[in-house]
Amino acid sequence: MSDLPPSLKIEESGGVARLTLARPDALNALDRPLIQALRSYFNELYYRRDIRVVVMAAEGRAFCAGLDLKEQAQTPINPRVGGALDEQRAVRDIMVAMRRCPQPIISIVQGSASGGGFAIALASDIRLLTPDARMNAAFIKLGLSGCDVGVSYFLPRMVGASVAAEYLLTGRFIDAERARELGLTSLVAPLEQLHDHAEGLVADMLRATPLGLRLTKEALGLAIDAQSLEAVVALEDRNQILCIQDDDFREGVSAFLEKREPRYSSDGEQS
Repeated sequence: MSDLPPSLKIEESGGVARLTLARPDALNALDRPLIQALRSYFNELYYRRDIRVVVMAAEGRAFCAGLDLKEQAQTPINPRVGGALDEQRAVRDIMVAMRRCPQPIISIVQGSASGGGFAIALASDIRLLTPDARMNAAFIKLGLSGCDVGVSYFLPRMVGASVAAEYLLTGRFIDAERARELGLTSLVAPLEQLHDHAEGLVADMLRATPLGLRLTKEALGLAIDAQSLEAVVALEDRNQILCIQDDDFREGVSAFLEKREPRYSSDGEQS
């Protein structure tokens, strides 16, 4: 992205995109340029085959403090309903694009992930937390509904209705240990260890065929809302048949049997 703001750093190499929120002095709060950059990048990922995995991290002591309230105070949202709705959709479109893009997203969360930052963490496929990490739906503490930008979709599906209600109705923080108890994170560890663990996950994911990895994320997302076991296994059947037809399937099997790294024909391609 040639017009990338300094608040978002993106490094792409070897099929991996590493995104870093870079507003540490503002606790990586979401101002308009950062919102636009995140929304545009995740929308673009839907069409890219050269990027297979995304790792999100942040500079400073917080992952993301949510919407930049200082910016909003200086340049308020357009008071007309249409203008306000446009700004609301600009933020929620980040989470929609994150779930729609076929690349698995690993988020490394340190310090606070509040409001929109909480939503970004929940929209990720894997969340890794530092011991000081804490997350909350801060919206209700600001005079808004506690249900915003996808949080009321993600949280009940991950932790159940009663636990979700407790946190959405109060805006209380979920600390790292509680998040581990609830299954919101797969690891709580110091930041350096989280980065190492993320790189291990990336390496394992890159051993999957590009198509198999993409279809796995898609199927996991659709299975959450599936109406029956039959609907899920029908999707699984379809995905397996698609993977078998792909040229990389044979290479994946050969690499597994020969105990070597796979060399996929689709590596480095862009649709």
